[in-house]
Amino acid sequence: MFILQNISYVHPDKELLFDKLDLAVNKHDKIALTGNNGTGKSTLLKIIAGELQPSAGAVKVDSKAYYVPQHFGQYNRLTIAQALQIHEKLQALKEILDGNVTENNLSLLEDDWTLEERCNEALENWQLKNLDLMQKMETLSGGQKTKVFLAGISIHQRDLVLLDEPSNHLDTAGRQLLYNYLQASSATLIVVSHDRNLLNLLDTVCELSPTGITTYGGNYDFYAQQKQMETDALNEDLVNTEKALRKAKEKARETLERQQRLDSRGRKKQEKAGVARIMMNTLRNQAENSTSKIKSIHTEKISGISQELQELRSALPAVDKMKIGFDKSALHSGKILFTASAINYGYNDVLLWKHNLSFQIVSGERIVLKGLNGSGKTTLIKIITGKLAPKTGVVYRAENKSIYIDQDYSLIDNSLKVYEQAEQFNSGTLQEHEIKIRLSRFLFSKEDWEKRCRTLSGGEKMRLMLCCLTIANQSPDIMFLDEPTNNLDIQNIEILTSAVNEYRGTLIVVSHDEYFLEQVNMQREIEL
Repeated sequence: MFILQNISYVHPDKELLFDKLDLAVNKHDKIALTGNNGTGKSTLLKIIAGELQPSAGAVKVDSKAYYVPQHFGQYNRLTIAQALQIHEKLQALKEILDGNVTENNLSLLEDDWTLEERCNEALENWQLKNLDLMQKMETLSGGQKTKVFLAGISIHQRDLVLLDEPSNHLDTAGRQLLYNYLQASSATLIVVSHDRNLLNLLDTVCELSPTGITTYGGNYDFYAQQKQMETDALNEDLVNTEKALRKAKEKARETLERQQRLDSRGRKKQEKAGVARIMMNTLRNQAENSTSKIKSIHTEKISGISQELQELRSALPAVDKMKIGFDKSALHSGKILFTASAINYGYNDVLLWKHNLSFQIVSGERIVLKGLNGSGKTTLIKIITGKLAPKTGVVYRAENKSIYIDQDYSLIDNSLKVYEQAEQFNSGTLQEHEIKIRLSRFLFSKEDWEKRCRTLSGGEKMRLMLCCLTIANQSPDIMFLDEPTNNLDIQNIEILTSAVNEYRGTLIVVSHDEYFLEQVNMQREIEL
């Protein structure tokens, strides 16, 4: 289907993104392209799609690809038909049916007489039945924009389909439609995604890293098992190397002490024997040289082992390097934090929920808020936190400390630098060097401390948010997570999962990521 040979890409600012990549994909292959943020997954998809040219190397593609992008802002001023690149064909078909059968119109149509029917069927299949193809993209929600481009797959009927984070803005029903398509499709698929349920529907995983592309012949679960085996072997090497370093240091100390004792005894014997001063100096110099040589040999050995240890530690997955610790001293399990009795909320005298809501939240619970887009999940969170009052019913709210973390990590002040943001959460108990140590634990090096928060990726903002929570003196009683995995790669989702599993307070999550919900052990649902 296509071959990449020695592909390299250099950003306009001269920064090398990847170098000498090779990849061969056969017809009907279904491939997951994984890798940490910044490795170039989206750029590689654009190169395969022909939207970007590589800086070096060759791309051989048998047929034109259909590409579903991750971001849609550039299409906002276009109509749906223009975004799907079918507006000229539709216009030509309309004119032909109106009697204007020109050579130009026939050329534009390319005998595609079923285009309108395919458009209607595709939009209906993706729950967009009432959309007008002349409607502007800017009038659509994020989920609708995604579905428009997914509908384009069956409209264009290409053999090669490239999908960049296709489930990002989809609700549960939309994701199920996507899963159904992936399972039924006979097209060659290359998919970039952090949705583990989606990745398990694909039969090969290709991991993009700074060292190249590594292929794993299985779905995501198989890939994760292989990576865990690699990590286990790495940790074993790490333990053995640490032991070797301790032994080398002990051996160096023992050898040096033994040599010093021998030298001391030798000097005493020479003094008793009345050896001439000039000979004494010569013997002392020889002893010092011998000691220096022994010391040099051991120093070189220790240095080599230390270098090996540093390389092993740098190869560890990011989640294994972090030390996440939430202070839970003030959290009391079983305390009633919130009670709702027959509550509802309305806009312009129209109630949001068909049935009034009655429920209770107890400290230590893990609750999922579920519902379609527009069902009022964010409104309910605002009622729970006291930012909104219900139009009907009664609420009880115990005094508590809560934190709301949305998918854009709005608690991060984009105008601040990374260190300044961390300092904002310091209650005064930590000194400057202690804050910097914690930033380092969350993978923010000295070079990152002066960066503006606005320049951080979604994953970096999430790590900074977690770091800030550990800097704060007390864990919140309630933590709200609103679509927390939407802008994260798999590495950062694993970091978030690890942090959430250490948290012992009350957790309320809005998410369509079923795999994440399973991993953080959610206990019950409130469905709207």
